[in-house]
Amino acid sequence: MVISSSNSYFKSDSDVLKISSPKKLNIKNFPQNGQIQIYQSSYRGSFSSIISDSLRNAALGRKVLLVQFMKGGVNQGIDNAIKLCGNLTWVRSSNSFNQYHSDEIENNKKLKQSIHESTYELWNFCKKELLSGENDQIILDEIFLAIEMKIIDKHDLISTLENRFLSGDVILTGTDIPKDLLLMANQITELRS
Repeated sequence: MVISSSNSYFKSDSDVLKISSPKKLNIKNFPQNGQIQIYQSSYRGSFSSIISDSLRNAALGRKVLLVQFMKGGVNQGIDNAIKLCGNLTWVRSSNSFNQYHSDEIENNKKLKQSIHESTYELWNFCKKELLSGENDQIILDEIFLAIEMKIIDKHDLISTLENRFLSGDVILTGTDIPKDLLLMANQITELRS
């Protein structure tokens, strides 16, 4: 067994740590850049590990925003976000794709419009949060399905990510991920069944 203590090193060998330099260094602190992480899977509903990580991060004191674009059924919406662990804000669309069968949506124009409007309202909320810099982590669950369904414009997402406040991490999940977004990612994780 090896036991190491940095305190004993500093106390006994403090002369080793003295740095002599003829020039004074001008050191500036830069904010840490947040990463764009993409989690992709061949099937929906495979991102439960990301949700548990968001809970863990919130419990550790990080401010987390979890947005589920295609999940619903709890009459939630932006005004009824759920707060967990004091630091996790969990938001679902007030009228979502998952609440109905796809045939039912396609055959009912009012229903389809309502789903699109509530999903787009959620996206506008996310854009403000991405640009505010108030969150340490933002998870945009199934945002690529919203792009595929032409509810959210891919170029709007790219522009928002490019102009976001850089200190927080952004996690994007989905099945069919556009190549432009894959190229922006710092990390890509493929989940397999």
